[in-house]
Amino acid sequence: MIILNLIRGMFMAFADSVPGVSGGTIAFVMGFYNEFIDSINTLTSASPIQNKKKALTFLMKIGLGWLIGIVTSILFISSVFERQIYDISSLFVGFILFSIPIVLKEEKNNLKDNTNHLIFLIIGIVLVSLITYFNPVSNGAAANISIVRFSPALALYVFAAGAIAVSAMILPGISGSTLLLIFGLYTPIITAARHVILMDFAYLPILVVFAAGILFGVVTFVRLLSHLLTSKRSQLVYFIIGLMIGSLYAVFMGPTTLDEPVAPMSLDNFNFMFFLIGCSIILILDSLKAFLKKC
Repeated sequence: MIILNLIRGMFMAFADSVPGVSGGTIAFVMGFYNEFIDSINTLTSASPIQNKKKALTFLMKIGLGWLIGIVTSILFISSVFERQIYDISSLFVGFILFSIPIVLKEEKNNLKDNTNHLIFLIIGIVLVSLITYFNPVSNGAAANISIVRFSPALALYVFAAGAIAVSAMILPGISGSTLLLIFGLYTPIITAARHVILMDFAYLPILVVFAAGILFGVVTFVRLLSHLLTSKRSQLVYFIIGLMIGSLYAVFMGPTTLDEPVAPMSLDNFNFMFFLIGCSIILILDSLKAFLKKC
């Protein structure tokens, strides 16, 4: 199970590090989402010490895999993301489109009996679309952000972005990296992380503020999410699917938020081969989940 959890964590990291589907979506597709959320909730609540030890052991295994995956991903992605934006965005579209049917399949009985909650799907679509459309840092404005010398106002913005992004990373649906892309912080954060990994600590302050936002988001959001999964599951799942559908618009508009903005993705620059690769990866993960259930 150690190797399995390392693999789970690595795939979550690969998803979290790129705009597209979230690490939570990968956890959902691979069949360990409830255990993941329950473990975080146990660790951050007044649970018995034995339960905390079990939760910590599970999360440490996932976390080690996640750390390996995120370092590998950042070193690779930071060098190719902007150069191959349309290819990578096409890959993300494949991730999202083929994840939606898997979520529908897993929750079909719950959703079928609660079609009156479809309004939450629409809310999810509208929310992501509005965030993308009214992007607070767009048209290359991120290029003017100093990731070495940043102001208190920018520090607060980065902190809030970290808290919101990790909430999205945990929630199946829109990726936290997609939100960072929308907020104009994806490239600065990835660049800062790459420099720190390569021992350039001038970029460390922005990552410390970002990490503090992540920690705040985890502690405050997971308890709410755990409660909603139990008491409002159909509403939450419809909302998640809406976020996933809406994130397609965010991915198509992603190229406009780069340091040097380019045209949104269209049929002219869409890479069908990368789209098929994204579809295939999700199908392989779903098959792996079915295989592990039989073992």
